[in-house]
Amino acid sequence: MTGALFDESPEPDEPEDLTGAPLAERMRPRTPDEVVGQGHLMGDNGLLRKVLSGEVRQSLVLWGPPGVGKTTLARLVANASNTRFVSFSAVLSGVREVRAIMEEARKQRSRSGTKTLLFVDEIHRFNKAQQDAFLPFVERGDVLLIGATTENPSFELNAALLSRCRVLILEPLGLEDVQRLITQAIADERGLDGHLQLDADQIKRIAHAADGDARRALTLLETVAALSLTGGVVDAEVLAEALQRKSVRYDKSGDQHFDLISALHKSVRNSDENAALYWLARMLEGGEDRRYLARRIVRIASEDIGLADPFALRIALDASEAFDRLGVPEGDLALAQATVYLARAPKSNAIYRGLAEALKDVQETAGEPVPLHLRNAPTSLMKNAGYGAGYRYAHDDPGAVSEMKCMPPGLEGRQYLRDQRPSKRPNS
Repeated sequence: MTGALFDESPEPDEPEDLTGAPLAERMRPRTPDEVVGQGHLMGDNGLLRKVLSGEVRQSLVLWGPPGVGKTTLARLVANASNTRFVSFSAVLSGVREVRAIMEEARKQRSRSGTKTLLFVDEIHRFNKAQQDAFLPFVERGDVLLIGATTENPSFELNAALLSRCRVLILEPLGLEDVQRLITQAIADERGLDGHLQLDADQIKRIAHAADGDARRALTLLETVAALSLTGGVVDAEVLAEALQRKSVRYDKSGDQHFDLISALHKSVRNSDENAALYWLARMLEGGEDRRYLARRIVRIASEDIGLADPFALRIALDASEAFDRLGVPEGDLALAQATVYLARAPKSNAIYRGLAEALKDVQETAGEPVPLHLRNAPTSLMKNAGYGAGYRYAHDDPGAVSEMKCMPPGLEGRQYLRDQRPSKRPNS
C-alpha cells in the first residue's frame, strides 16, 4: 500500500530524480562510506557498520536529535538487507494505516518471501497502546521495523516493543564532521559543483550555526548560495544575512531540559563558575522558564551550600524576586549573579543529607510519643499528667544542652549532621 501516507522507495536500479530537490536531499549519503559522523556506531567494529554490511538483521530504534541521519541510515539498512522499503510518518498516519501496511507485508512475505523494512518516523507519536499493533508482525518476522525518534525511548515506547528492538543512540555531528559535510557539498556535482567559494573560517561559522544538525548545515549553505547571486566568493554581509541569529536547539520538556539543568547544578556543585554560567546561558537562550531556573537556584543554595554560607539562600531568593520585578532580559542578570555566587561559595551538603536520613528514620521506625518533658502543657490537667515535667530552659540552664535528651528513646544518640563544619571550596 503506497500513497500520500506511505512512501515506498524505488527499486535499487531505479535512480531517483532529485532535480530541484533541496541540497540536503541531493546530498543524502548513498553508501555507508558517505555517512558522516556516528563514529561510535560506524567504526570498523561498530554495530551500524555490521548492520549495513548485512551481518545483523533485527528491528532497530534510532534515537537522536534532528539532522543526524536517521532516515538515511534506515534507507541504507534496507539496501543492505535486500528488503522492500516502506516509510511513513506517525504524524500523518494512524493505527488503521499501520495494520494495512503490516498486512501487505505479511502477504508479500507469503507470496515471494520478501521481507518489508518499515521505517516509522517519529514513532513516539503513537501512544503505547497503539504501538502494540506492530508486535505480532515484528514477532513473526514479516517486517523489519526501524523506528526513528527524537524522544527518549525509555519513556515513549512500550516495554514489549523495546524488547524486540535494538536501540541505537545517534549523537549530534561534531564540528569537524559538519565542516567536512559542507566542504563536500560545495565540491560535489550533486551539490554546488564548485560554484561557491568559502574560506575555512566561513565554513566553520556555518558549522557552528548548524549545532550538529547536517540538514541545518546544508540548508544554511544553500541559503548562502542563493543570496550570493553571482556565485564565487562570498562576502561577509552575505554570510551574516544567511546566518542571522543562531536558533538554539532546546526542548523545554524533553531530555535536553533535564540534561542541561543537571549540567548547571553539577557545575555549581563543583565550583566551576564558568561552566555554570555557560549552561545557564544555554537554557536562557533556549527559552527556558526563568521561574523554573530561579527555583532550582534556590534549591542549590540549600542543597549544596547550606550551612557553609547561609547567606547564599538569601542571595538566591533575592535573585528570584529581582527577576519577578524586572522580567527578561534585565532579570536574567540577577539569575546569573546568583549562579556565579553559588558556584564561588563554600559547599556543604550536611542539611541535604541530614534531612534525608531523618526522613528515612521517620519512614522506617515507630513513631514514638514525644517525651513528656518536651510536651506542651497549657492546662492544669496536662501538667498533672506530667506534661512538661523535667524540662530545663537552656538559656538559663546551660547544662541542659548536654544533659537533657530531646530524641525519642528509640533514636537516642542518632546524629544526622555528622559534619557541621562548612567544607571549603576546591582550590580555595
